[in-house]
Amino acid sequence: MFSLEVDRLIYYRDLLIELIKKDIKVRYKNSYLGYFWSLANPLAMALIFYFIFKIITKVKMENYTLFLISGLFVWQWISNSILAAATIYINNSSLIKKVNFPRNFLVLSLVFSEGFNFLVSIPVILMFCLYYHQKISLLLWLFAIPLLLIPTVVFIYSVALTVGTVNLFFRDMERLVNLLLTFLFYLTPIIYPISMVPEKYKTLIYLNPFVPFALIWQKLFFWNTFDIKSYAVATLYSVVALAISTKIYNKLKYKFAELV
Repeated sequence: MFSLEVDRLIYYRDLLIELIKKDIKVRYKNSYLGYFWSLANPLAMALIFYFIFKIITKVKMENYTLFLISGLFVWQWISNSILAAATIYINNSSLIKKVNFPRNFLVLSLVFSEGFNFLVSIPVILMFCLYYHQKISLLLWLFAIPLLLIPTVVFIYSVALTVGTVNLFFRDMERLVNLLLTFLFYLTPIIYPISMVPEKYKTLIYLNPFVPFALIWQKLFFWNTFDIKSYAVATLYSVVALAISTKIYNKLKYKFAELV
C-alpha cells in the first residue's frame, strides 16, 4: 500500500506542485506584508504569554521568549493545517466534481504550504538565538531539520486527512477539532517546559500525541540537541496515524463527489 501511494505521488507530482504554488500565492496575494503576517500570530502569542508568565507570574526560565517561539511556530503549522483541512474538500467542491485526481493531494498541498510558512520562520528563530546569545550549531540544524520534517509532515498530513474526510460525513467535526486543539495546546509543553509538570501528571501529558513533535523542535531550537527518544516516539505516532488515516480515506473517498 505504501509503495502504491509513493507511485501515485510521483505520478501526480506536477499537480501537487501546482496546488502548493496556488495555496502560497492565494495566501500572499494582494498582501504587501504577506510573509510578516505568517509570523505575526505566533509572535503575538509569544508576547502575550511572555507578559503573563514572565512578567506577572515570574516564571524562572532564561530566554523564555526563545523557548516560546521554538514551540509556537511548529504549533501554528500543526493547528493551521488541521483546522483548514476540516473544510478543504467543501471549499474545493467544484474542483472535486469536475476533475479526476487524488483528493488527498488537496490536504497534502495544504500541509506543504503551511510547512513552507514554518520553514521561512526558522531564520526568525535563528535571530532570537543570536539575540539571546544561545549556543547553536548550524551543522546540527542542517542535519536535524530534514530528519525532523519527515515524521512531522507525515503526522500532520495524517491527522488533517482524517479530519477532512470525516468532516464530510459529520459536519460537527470542524467545531470539535477546534475545541480539541485548544485543549491540547495547553496540554503540550509549549508555554511551559516539560520539567515543570509534576510527575503524577506527566503520564497525562504524554498521552497527547502532539507532545513529541513539540519536544523535538524545541530541543533543537532552544537546547541545540537532537532528542532521539522523542524523535522515535514521533516517528511511531506518524506511522500509526498514516495507517489509520489512509484506511479511513480509502474507504470513504468514493463518496466525496456526492457529499461536497
